[in-house]
Amino acid sequence: MSSLQWETVEELDQKLAYRVKVIRKRRSISQQKLALMSNVSYGSIKRFESTGQISLYSLTKIAMALHIEGDLRNLFTQVPYRNLQEVINEQKQRDSGVL
Repeated sequence: MSSLQWETVEELDQKLAYRVKVIRKRRSISQQKLALMSNVSYGSIKRFESTGQISLYSLTKIAMALHIEGDLRNLFTQVPYRNLQEVINEQKQRDSGVL
């Protein structure tokens, strides 16, 4: 079963970058200051905000500097099951000690 894709990877990345940028600006933090706070290069922050491209490691450092790491920590924690087979698969993993 294939699902419809409503946005591209790039669009999703840019939306995430925009949300982080809004938080940064709401807190009156410049890109340069965020670079110092997070130990992520100014160039990486600038590229992230304009293209959405960044490593997960750098994104985590930025989130911690902005005190929004809880949002990353909770990512994918409330994913609903799509069908009964997923429930069965997860239970098998739990029973075998994988989860």
